Amino acid sequence: MKVGTKSVLFGVHQFIWHPITVTVAWIVLYKRAPSIKEIFCILIHDLGYFGKENMDGKLGEKHPEFAAKVAGFIFGDDYRNLCLLHSRHYSRILGKEPSKLCWADKLSIRFDPRWFYLLRASASGELEEYKHNAEKAGFINRESSNIEWFEDAKAKMVLLSEKKRGDAVRYLNDVN
Repeated sequence: MKVGTKSVLFGVHQFIWHPITVTVAWIVLYKRAPSIKEIFCILIHDLGYFGKENMDGKLGEKHPEFAAKVAGFIFGDDYRNLCLLHSRHYSRILGKEPSKLCWADKLSIRFDPRWFYLLRASASGELEEYKHNAEKAGFINRESSNIEWFEDAKAKMVLLSEKKRGDAVRYLNDVN
């Protein structure tokens, strides 16, 4: 079974739990509950990982396309963009700011119990990819424990999401 499929079924992007934490993050960030259309987008935004070989590689980066097509077909371009631009990768490619869903998605780790996140990330195989990418980017060293990685990743995602658009311009200009 491919890592993207495992992520959606029982990993970090589990199709029941992850939308709950994203919805909580949305409420915290925007001081209101998401609309029915926004909830739909929250529910489907990461389903495109299904069948993907990796999470952050060339295939994994395309995961928002599925939700964008579905939301766009049903609700129009605004909701297509809500899903597509939850990815900072697509935001950068298109030269647009990440959507509100991006920031709620990033903040969702704050509402994920460490033990539960690490259990899912380990079981799905995502943890090794995430740690490898963090090491490659110079964020952690090889000796970092899973707990240290999680706490560092959580701190970075919380800071990024709370700044919301503060890093968007920098990210849009980042070619890596």
